[in-house]
Amino acid sequence: MFQEAEPATTSLKGSPAVPEYQRTCRLDINRAQHVLYVVGTSLDVSVYRSAPPGSKSFSVKCTSKVKYSISPPTSETSHLSPIPLNNNTILLISMDRASEFENDSKLSVRYYNENKNAVGVAVLHLTGVEISLDVDADRDGIVEKNNPNKGSWKWGPGGYGAVLLVNCDSESKFCKFEDDSSKQEFIFNISDLKDMSPMKLRTRGPARLPEGYKLMMHICLGDSEKICVFRSISGNKNDNGAENKRSVKDYPLVLGPEVLSQEVPYPGGNAEMEFHVEGLEFPDKDFDGLITINLSLLKPISDGVPETPIFTDKVMFRVAPWIMTPNTLQPEEVFVCRTTDNQQFLREIKALVAKTGFKLKTCEPYMNRGDRWIQDEIEFGYIDSPHHRFPVVLDSPRDRELKNFPCKVLLGPDFGYVTREPQSEEVSTMDSFGNLEVSPPVTVNGKNYPLGRIIIGVAFPTAKHGRNMTKVVQDFLWAQKIQKPIALFSDWLVVGHVDEFMTFVPAPDRKGFRLLLASPDAAYKLFRDLKNNGHGQARMFDGLPKEEKITVDELLGSGSLKNQNDYVQSCIDWNRDVLKKELGLDDEDIIDLPILFHLEPEEGFRAGALYPDMVNMIVLGKNLGIPKPFGPKVNGRCALEAEMSSLMGGLGLNCTFIDDFYSYHKKLGEVHCGSNVRRKPFHFKWWNMEL
Repeated sequence: MFQEAEPATTSLKGSPAVPEYQRTCRLDINRAQHVLYVVGTSLDVSVYRSAPPGSKSFSVKCTSKVKYSISPPTSETSHLSPIPLNNNTILLISMDRASEFENDSKLSVRYYNENKNAVGVAVLHLTGVEISLDVDADRDGIVEKNNPNKGSWKWGPGGYGAVLLVNCDSESKFCKFEDDSSKQEFIFNISDLKDMSPMKLRTRGPARLPEGYKLMMHICLGDSEKICVFRSISGNKNDNGAENKRSVKDYPLVLGPEVLSQEVPYPGGNAEMEFHVEGLEFPDKDFDGLITINLSLLKPISDGVPETPIFTDKVMFRVAPWIMTPNTLQPEEVFVCRTTDNQQFLREIKALVAKTGFKLKTCEPYMNRGDRWIQDEIEFGYIDSPHHRFPVVLDSPRDRELKNFPCKVLLGPDFGYVTREPQSEEVSTMDSFGNLEVSPPVTVNGKNYPLGRIIIGVAFPTAKHGRNMTKVVQDFLWAQKIQKPIALFSDWLVVGHVDEFMTFVPAPDRKGFRLLLASPDAAYKLFRDLKNNGHGQARMFDGLPKEEKITVDELLGSGSLKNQNDYVQSCIDWNRDVLKKELGLDDEDIIDLPILFHLEPEEGFRAGALYPDMVNMIVLGKNLGIPKPFGPKVNGRCALEAEMSSLMGGLGLNCTFIDDFYSYHKKLGEVHCGSNVRRKPFHFKWWNMEL
């Protein structure tokens, strides 16, 4: 039936490298064995274990597709000579290509006694198949075939491993006011497919697997809550032979939270089957973001006995992290709230945004319900993969009147949502996202952070009754890995947010940005210069009829105010030193802004800005929206505005001063607190980071 080929050399020399996946196979002299072989693997056969009594040597014959080698190598090189048999003789068998039909290849082992007489023969009938579970392991947007690195992950430009997006757009199941148990185990909409990572099962071989063999896809229990896998089934054809429009029913669930394993069809012949992998969870404290999907070929034993795996292929995904965007990235949309008392603020913001050419979106009262602090409710970011990316809003756990805004207004097709809710911790002002910022890209002691570093405010380590950002939010931020957080001391402030004393603006030189810090020292220097130049009677708060006017002389003459600001300056200096170290900054990278504070005894002697806090600004490219400080006027111009314009003008930035005095400042916030900006993503791909 089979045309016998000459046996291969009995030495490993000159043979192909032994495949990594070796499978033990038995010989039987009493009956022929039918073996399903997976191309690229090796069958490991003990020649000695199957030898009949009295066997001293053996020989091997095989058909053309079959290759073999013997270990340990022998000195015999001719197939005409029997090969001495010993108790550790191993036959390594492989096939160089898939079979066209079942049992189309054969290998036989003949045993001889000491007189060279044949005493038995063992026969293997072989069917070769190629089976490959494939992903985009080289991250170029294409699912390549059998990438050798597909089952592992490596960071960096020369790295490998597939990327998985959390499918957190469109479906309200991701909103915090919905029941977490409502995670869908079906495709919600065909458009969801673009959010999912492609995966393919590729085969080559006979039209069908031998009877009883099956392919099983499976995941471990720990990964089951993190992903869903859907299979694409062939659509029906219309009368013209074209495929009909697809529906969600054409993508049945294969794996998910309730399905750890499932048989998948063998496509047959030279074919492939498409799968779509959906991420359900972002990296977090107890989840490193890595997920493995396995495909096993199962062999039947007999009726009533479970199948056994004879080959397993696996692929690995890393779930894409949530990425924040710094002030130096280009804006796309500006968000503000309309309230009953912020008409002037809104007009001035609209004028600024119109001048810059960006989009302005106003959250109306029916949605904000009087909550104007849109910066505190949400933080804009995005997720990215080689095949798709989209913005994702991080919703704070503050849960005030704006709590429905992220889900009801922002969440939609290609706009995702994520939140973290503390189970037992008390939520405080520190959990509002004016207390969450991110730096531009930096290099620190040779370590590159091409996506910047997240900055949060916490209590001083030795504080007995300090306020901190909740642990679940901090854990989430740390787990994203790529924007390693920095903790600053901000609990000295009444509101406690880092945006009250720092921000970043773009710059044309040095590192491409400047860090702006509130500085009582810079304010006192400015006011002393005014006094020395004969402007000691110039008054703060002119133009605000409800406010008590304070002269420069009165400011400088208050010892109590000076003591309070010395304390504030020491707090800011602490943070200045941390930022210099953690962001790799020099003093030339920092600009001090003249801002004074006062302590509130009823707030535990925490600090608030004495006049509108100019560092709490909105950055729109080269245009800055800065709280109007209502400082002392010299020659008809506010001295604080003049100083700010001079400092920013040196960077090519334009200052627009916005009146937020009564609508925000008196309510312990400023322009930045009352606005939010969605920005374009980084060009840099996060998976190219060196970690």
